[in-house]
Amino acid sequence: MAKVGILGSTGRMGEQLINNVLEEDGLELSVLHVFDELKTTVPETTLITNDMKVFLENCDVVIDFSAPVATQALLESALENPTPLVIATTGFNEHQQNLLAEASKEMAVLYSSNMSAGIALLKQLVEQVSATLKDFDIEIVEQHHRHKVDSPSGTALTLGEFAAKGRGLELDAVRISGRDGQIGARTKDEIAVMALRGGDIVGRHTVGFYNDGEFLELNHTATSRQTFSKGAIRAASWIVGKPSGLYSINDCLGI
Repeated sequence: MAKVGILGSTGRMGEQLINNVLEEDGLELSVLHVFDELKTTVPETTLITNDMKVFLENCDVVIDFSAPVATQALLESALENPTPLVIATTGFNEHQQNLLAEASKEMAVLYSSNMSAGIALLKQLVEQVSATLKDFDIEIVEQHHRHKVDSPSGTALTLGEFAAKGRGLELDAVRISGRDGQIGARTKDEIAVMALRGGDIVGRHTVGFYNDGEFLELNHTATSRQTFSKGAIRAASWIVGKPSGLYSINDCLGI
């Protein structure tokens, strides 16, 4: 039975993860890393700590839905205590991205901005359509709840990367995330990634391909956080025993 540690256990996703891990056969909720107050009831056998070294020593695999600063602390400690990691935190800076790559040389790390099977498939579809419909303009719109702190979402940026890849472009060179005033006509290669925030929207992403006379929109809507929680748990079960390397949710799903 694999022992699971959860980083980010006091957030909305943390509570969902705790409940889903407890329901999962073959997994044990071994340890929680807690920065503040844990409001969810857990078994007496579950260790609760704010010491990252103790946290890593008491699990076979980590699931991380936290914040960039917490993930950075996890990665720094994991370099001294290698442990398989499933990371779904978004909003990393360049240093944190480099740290993620360094950690993957010492342990198995599965990183994905979105743990759903639907988004995993959508990424591939976006790349294919982008490469095929080369004359179509690409616009991406994402919608999330009012509490989300990073913008655009990590998932929207990932979709933008696959759209750019389909045309041999680098997203950073062609992305815009806002239009205001007399900015002139849309350029041929630009890829817009726009964010909307409001209410309790779990997550909605639309990648549109627009041309004169027709357009095609690919859409994914998450209606429950369980989509991400169960996807991460599936990834955690899969990654235990894997060799060092940087994996994606697509690797886990075999697509």
